[in-house]
Amino acid sequence: MIQRTFWKGYLKLSLVTCPVAMMPAHSESEKVRFHTLNRRTGHRIQSRFVDAVTGKPVADVDEVKGYPKGDDDYVMLEEDEFDAVALDSTRTIDIEVFAPRSSVGWIWYDTPHYLVPDGKIGDEAFSVIREAMKSTRTVGISRLVLYRRERAVLLEPRDKGIVLWTLRYGDEVRDEKDYFAGVEQAKYEPDMRALMEKLVKSRTKNWSPDLVQDPVQDELLAIIKAKEKGRKPVRKTARPASEGNVVSIMDALRRSLEPRK
Repeated sequence: MIQRTFWKGYLKLSLVTCPVAMMPAHSESEKVRFHTLNRRTGHRIQSRFVDAVTGKPVADVDEVKGYPKGDDDYVMLEEDEFDAVALDSTRTIDIEVFAPRSSVGWIWYDTPHYLVPDGKIGDEAFSVIREAMKSTRTVGISRLVLYRRERAVLLEPRDKGIVLWTLRYGDEVRDEKDYFAGVEQAKYEPDMRALMEKLVKSRTKNWSPDLVQDPVQDELLAIIKAKEKGRKPVRKTARPASEGNVVSIMDALRRSLEPRK
């Protein structure tokens, strides 16, 4: 199902501008979702905001954002004050710099969106920008206000469109040195690496969405269907964590390369 556009604006590169539309590149609408019920009545349980001191429910009109400045002391910000700091990046993706595609590590990538021209009038400019990035193997870096926050974004050409990724901020990505510094480079036998490479190659396949299916959701749907029909669902027993006592990595590799039964 094609998702409806959730953002419209302009893609700009120097003096070249074109109208564009954006849609989320992923969806969770097909995921199994549950409501929380009262076991005794079967009725749904409602979640409501209540005052932490009085315990009374708070009306929507009385809800306001607060920035903590001390214990139980806040600075309140109204909706019009948030709107007052809206930037040009609210409706314009202005590409000011490009970077080699290979220089941006995957850890910076956050959420993908599909970017397409919004109407025939923008096709030519959109295509020129996309194909220029393809031929130079670069990605565009810009900023855009999404979800009430200005975010760094990366534009990556793909097929006939562009994938726009929101990027994580510098203070959101922890330095890998803090975690990997204590890992020692262990010595291993050359034959061990050869066997490991053989094992990797034997299990290498071309990428397909089928490789990341959700077996838990399939099992939940089977349980739901069985209960709908009044049947008792069949529960599978969990497999043991270990299928045997392997005394060495070399033995484990050799056994792993044996034909699967």
